[in-house]
Amino acid sequence: MTERIDTRIQKLTARYLDEIFGADLASDEISVQKTRKEFAGDRTVVCFPLTRHSKLAPEATGEALGAAMVGGTDWLVGFNVVKGFLNLEVERGVWADWLAGDAAKADYGIAPAGSAPQIMVEYSSPNTNKPLHLGHLRNNFLGHSVSRILEAAGHDVVKVQIINDRGIHICKSMVAWSVMGGGETPQSTGEKGDHFVGRYYVAFDKAFRAEVAELVEGGMPKEEAEKLAPIQIAAQDSLKRWEAGDKDTVALWKKMNGWVYEGFEQTYKAMGVDFDKLYYESDTYLVGRDKVLKGVENGVFTRRQDGSIWVDLSDNGLDEKLLLRSNGTTVYMTQDIGTAILRFEDYPALDRQVYTVGNEQEYHFKALFFVLKKLGFDAAGKNHHLSYGMVELPEGKMKSREGKVVDADDLMAEMFDVAERIATESGKLSELDAQERQDVFHKVGLGALKYFLLKVDPAKGMLFDPKASIDFIGNTAPFIQFNYVRGRSILRKAEAEKLAAADSATCAQPGDDEMELVHLLYTMPDVISEAAASYNPGLVANWCYDLTKSFSSYYQEHQILGADTAPERALRLMLTARFTEAIKKGFHMLGIEMPERM
Repeated sequence: MTERIDTRIQKLTARYLDEIFGADLASDEISVQKTRKEFAGDRTVVCFPLTRHSKLAPEATGEALGAAMVGGTDWLVGFNVVKGFLNLEVERGVWADWLAGDAAKADYGIAPAGSAPQIMVEYSSPNTNKPLHLGHLRNNFLGHSVSRILEAAGHDVVKVQIINDRGIHICKSMVAWSVMGGGETPQSTGEKGDHFVGRYYVAFDKAFRAEVAELVEGGMPKEEAEKLAPIQIAAQDSLKRWEAGDKDTVALWKKMNGWVYEGFEQTYKAMGVDFDKLYYESDTYLVGRDKVLKGVENGVFTRRQDGSIWVDLSDNGLDEKLLLRSNGTTVYMTQDIGTAILRFEDYPALDRQVYTVGNEQEYHFKALFFVLKKLGFDAAGKNHHLSYGMVELPEGKMKSREGKVVDADDLMAEMFDVAERIATESGKLSELDAQERQDVFHKVGLGALKYFLLKVDPAKGMLFDPKASIDFIGNTAPFIQFNYVRGRSILRKAEAEKLAAADSATCAQPGDDEMELVHLLYTMPDVISEAAASYNPGLVANWCYDLTKSFSSYYQEHQILGADTAPERALRLMLTARFTEAIKKGFHMLGIEMPERM
């Protein structure tokens, strides 16, 4: 396999550092990057770190190195120095060789599997009292995409979720169904199981509000009324019975959770996400509770007079945190302690654990990591919270207990319908059979949704706009998919006419018009590396857009199959092939499939 151009430049720079300045510097310590558009050149050596070896100013260091490197090789044909940056011009034939050779495919940045440490990525992690909504879509798409990017960077990735299958929120749905359900089931009503149970969660809240209002009208303070509302007391009693192992309560819990799991499975399949292992809070909270009780014995945690257990995190810049309630029931922190410990026991080679959870839980995870450290847990420092901003609607934040959510199933179905309507109006899929058309609608609709939610930096909140997401113009998945389909169509025609490019010997050298595409293709490994390090699929998404925009402009200005000469046609076909290959791999990292027709 041909060596990367950056690696060749690093080695050449190290060689002349030694010859000119007597500096023994490892080549991988030399920083090489893409030359900025406003300057002449292809690749840039950053000279500032080299001055301690040259004992010269950055500009003088660059001038000396540039003259020696260009004079000492036939594949560097020019240089300039701008404020300590050595800009080098690489001979175009080198780029042609890279584009046509094995190096180009290798340079998509896909590292060998297992060449980097094992990482666990947690995402989804729903409650079993309601269906998944728009916020869960961003969570799932983000976690799944980060997993694929890490895999592309060579990591052995374990994809997991913690299913929050117990707690007061579950008991609320259970109580509401017991009181109001009349024995109906998802089968008898024709509802998805998670939607069915979620309806009773909303019903509980309505009944709770009504009871509170009645108590307040009778003269009781609102805060007290919220504690003494009969349906709220029933939910708390249900939680106590469940934790005590009451047979009937556990049986009802299993039944209702089973309905929800069936619904979740359908939604995950539609999303195109999967998991390697599932953890359940009903298991992990017991481990967490044992660790908390041992922490009390060891003097790490404090038991108050009412029996509740707390940890003081004031020395970490936080406050006191509840770990176990006075009635003995557990809190989220309890199960998260147990989950973290169990995972590192299950996967001894685990180098890092990444929690994909919204930014409203940043305090919780700061506290969790400090608690693990106080417990003396060896892997406490190997945890990372991938915090992301909330997805909001034009009318504000979603509230699931009030039923004010954008349901994930409904939203995906709507995106499929919009894709179908657009394709039907264009008439371009009329010769495909029904199943093939549905496949295209699914890939375009789901791709539009995923891309819209992933192209934004995870740390930023966002306003969801379904219409903008499926536009065929601008920074959208349909725009990228359309150009991919266009490129694939060109390549199929070329193959049918036996015009496919063979190697660099048959291609013209890339000119100025081609070099923007070549440079963008070349940077893919750097994009993957940065995206993996920062857990940011938006870097991959926006690189895909930049590459597609460049290809689209090139296509508009140049004939591919109708090029004037065979070498020009071979070069343009090679660029088209590399574009489609790279975009498909980039979209795979985003969890988006490519259609062959649109």
